[in-house]
Amino acid sequence: MANNPSTESDVAKKKHFRKKNDDPLVLPKSAAGRQRMQIEKLMRNPDKPVYIPDEKKEWTPRAPAEFVRDVMGSSAGAGSGEFHVYRGYRRRENARQAYIQVKGEKDELDRTYHEKLEENQKLADKKTAKKRAKRLKQKQNMLAKKKKKEKAAEKAKRKGEGCEEGSEEESNESSSDSDKEDAQDNCFVIGGK
Repeated sequence: MANNPSTESDVAKKKHFRKKNDDPLVLPKSAAGRQRMQIEKLMRNPDKPVYIPDEKKEWTPRAPAEFVRDVMGSSAGAGSGEFHVYRGYRRRENARQAYIQVKGEKDELDRTYHEKLEENQKLADKKTAKKRAKRLKQKQNMLAKKKKKEKAAEKAKRKGEGCEEGSEEESNESSSDSDKEDAQDNCFVIGGK
């Protein structure tokens, strides 16, 4: 092997590479790195179906026996083996009763949890509706103020035009002093008389 250096380097290289493909063997340094490698492996062949295991089925006790064949009477004669049969029946029945009790408690907790969720949702909807109404009211008030300002500006503009027309007419025509005072009272011009 010492005679052929190319084979030694090939062997050294092969130690660090996988057999299937020539990708270098990379060990993940963290959980995120491991997850990234798994996703990359899945994405190499996206057409390949991925096995997703089913959810584990919840344990349920078997139904109680409808007809008990090994009935032990009150008379003497029950053998020593009957105790073990009785103990099995008792253990299964106790497990079934415990399961029923735990399931009932779980159902009650779920029911109260969902009631609380619905109550919280109703409160949140109520608050949202109240805030929405407040925003709409503020918006309407702002629009009303804006319209009022526009009307006032338009009215002032009309009065200003009326005052100018009135003052021109007054200079052209001779009128009484009371008409002049009325025209001046209706008109307000900045920097004017």
